[in-house]
Amino acid sequence: MSSFAAAPRIVWLLALCVLVAAPVRADQPEFVGDYPVKPIRMIVASSAGTASDLFARTVGDELSARYGKRVIIENRPGAGGLIGNLQVSKANADGYTLGMVDVTRIITELMRDPPPYHALGDIIGVTHVASITNVLVSSPQMLPRNATEFVSYARARGGELNYASLGIGSASHLAAELFTRALGIDAVHVPYRSLQDSFIEIALGRVHFAIYTLPAVLGPVREGRIRALAVMASQRSMVLPSVASIAEVGLPEAQVDTWSGVVAPRGTPRRVIEQLHGDIVRGLRKAGLRDLFLRQGAESTPEGTPDGFTRMMQDEYARYAAIIRDGGIKPE
Repeated sequence: MSSFAAAPRIVWLLALCVLVAAPVRADQPEFVGDYPVKPIRMIVASSAGTASDLFARTVGDELSARYGKRVIIENRPGAGGLIGNLQVSKANADGYTLGMVDVTRIITELMRDPPPYHALGDIIGVTHVASITNVLVSSPQMLPRNATEFVSYARARGGELNYASLGIGSASHLAAELFTRALGIDAVHVPYRSLQDSFIEIALGRVHFAIYTLPAVLGPVREGRIRALAVMASQRSMVLPSVASIAEVGLPEAQVDTWSGVVAPRGTPRRVIEQLHGDIVRGLRKAGLRDLFLRQGAESTPEGTPDGFTRMMQDEYARYAAIIRDGGIKPE
């Protein structure tokens, strides 16, 4: 073959080498093998409109845009998160089923005997997506007007106070249990089936206080139906800047928030976990997404690693196990 005949082949080979060596643009997804080749589903163990549902749909939209594949959000509420969480535990570990979980995944196991699933043994952390501030609220009719006054008021009355929650073993119950323990008092637990029922009783002054998530109380607080006394955090919330943090009034041990994050069934390939984590974090760092979360009373948490999120859940497991054990809290 002459050198002239070979030239086109040489040019083609050189062009191929250039294409192979060309760097991937920063705005292009870097796929692990051929993942994903089909839609991904994300199971949420709560109903549409909840904080976890908002986070799931936001993350799902980001991944859909990046991968060109649908991320289908499946709401599976019921039984305190049992139904949805159990589905995540039993799903195939192939990267095509994820879960948006929160603290109820841990509490549900701890409050059931025998446990329906292994809260952390069945899953692996992908990304800690958001944290939501909890708020101590009371009736506008009560004499204490702020957290400092309420602490003095409560300590002076010992076991005379009561508090609302969304049921025995709920996150709101355990947060209030932690708070009363920090205060060094006993208080009567009054569980309700719905937020609105408890808001009515708090507004009338028949229930003295409750600890709920900021998004849940924001409307009634702004309407003046209930009063926000403190955010259960180390610093004030940008959403309620005039409300003191619980650390400011000398009760840092009462700090408690509600977190949400993406998990996958244990056994999902590590390379898929790392790819998902990186792509979710890219979305969480967008200013528009951070602002969206803040308007809901939540803070996006783009820092960290999959292993870091798993360790955080392990720490939360130990913490809530101690609250339940030391408080002698039993399921209904």
